[in-house]
Amino acid sequence: MFVVRGGRPLRGRVSVSGAKNAALPIMAAALAARGTTVLRGVPDLVDVTTLSQVLQSLGMTVERQADGALELTAADEQRCLADYEMVRRMRASVCVLGPLLGRRGRACVSLPGGCNIGHRPIDLHLKGLRALGAEITIDRGYVFARADKLVGTDIYLGGSFGSTVTGTCNVLCAAVFAKGTTTISAAACEPEVIDLGRYLNAMGAKIEGLGTPLLRIQGVEELNAVEYTVIPDRIEAATLLIAATMAGGRLQVDNVEPMHLAAVIDVLRMVGVGIEIQGRTVCVTAPERIRSVDITALPYPGIPTDVQAQLTALLSMADGISVVTDKVFPDRFMHIPELMRMGANVRREGASSIIGGVKTLTGACVMASDLRASAALLLAALAADGESVIRRVYHLDRGYESLEKKLNQVGADIVRVADLPETMPASLQLSDEEQQPLAVDSSDSPPPPKFLSKSEFARHRIK
Repeated sequence: MFVVRGGRPLRGRVSVSGAKNAALPIMAAALAARGTTVLRGVPDLVDVTTLSQVLQSLGMTVERQADGALELTAADEQRCLADYEMVRRMRASVCVLGPLLGRRGRACVSLPGGCNIGHRPIDLHLKGLRALGAEITIDRGYVFARADKLVGTDIYLGGSFGSTVTGTCNVLCAAVFAKGTTTISAAACEPEVIDLGRYLNAMGAKIEGLGTPLLRIQGVEELNAVEYTVIPDRIEAATLLIAATMAGGRLQVDNVEPMHLAAVIDVLRMVGVGIEIQGRTVCVTAPERIRSVDITALPYPGIPTDVQAQLTALLSMADGISVVTDKVFPDRFMHIPELMRMGANVRREGASSIIGGVKTLTGACVMASDLRASAALLLAALAADGESVIRRVYHLDRGYESLEKKLNQVGADIVRVADLPETMPASLQLSDEEQQPLAVDSSDSPPPPKFLSKSEFARHRIK
């Protein structure tokens, strides 16, 4: 857990790490390459470690080099099972489905299950793969997919909440091997999808239209491993900019792609933040008081849903009434009750939160429910009066590389301590109920299917 002493302005210079949400699908796509892939800029995160273990179970060697680069090589291309015990730890593990099907012609991947930020089915992933000619069935909580030959076609990937980022990545990784031409309509336009497409093109794929909702893919026979550098993490960059805004001070953030943050920068300017942009550096100067504003999280190039919680924390200190709406994940508001423990005045109405700004937040003991909620609570703690304790910070470690160290380097006071009652500040001792660890019972976990050979796979009845 973190013990945070708030009220300390942030001043100095920090650098953003590589993008987690770009690195994960690119790592998965290395399954489709011949030779050894070298990826630079891959952050050292729990999610990266988890996917590395999934890839190793699929016959890949994954090694972190002394210079930080990640080397990936397909040593055994017969494996195609990503079992429940692996996939349940990280939903993004499902992104191995497309590369496995495209390269090895078969895949058996556990369904990723539920999520704290709302229901996220993979029906659009399966719809796109079926359109390419894959035979798919779901049995015992696993997706069985096989295709002797994928054939290019026209695919529409729009859903009730817009385009699917991971679904676009999965279908794209399979379509590059399909015979003929594939068009994907309503494709996700996020920078992370563009980065995956550029990586695939560097390996020999033929993808046109990256960054637009219409992708055109000409199938190829094989892809060859390359060296590639992942884009900067726009969500980490946004989190750092908001941190400086809330805590006060002046912060220079390096290794930023400003175009990827256009919507967030626009919001910060509306609330009164001074922003200077020079190349890949963004410098923010916090205002005396934050102005209220109404915002909506939308697919790219809109405000990212992954920044909604952080902006909600920011606007809890604004003058006046703000409204925050999330049209990507309408249930992504589990951070609100915890912000209210710190004095925030927030009321949820459907897919929106109505925020009455307060002059100050106060230190409290709070509990992180997911990755971005943990970031929002940390930002609130930086700005609050007194000490705060944030529990379950393992969520934060999934997506931010050394965030507390970066913040401490520019003036924050964050201490990571064991999550034990005796380490709690006396003013913030938890109740008996809060001290109980979250139980994880894997006794009823479904066993992985016995899936050893192509002949066995072929005998599995496709429904």
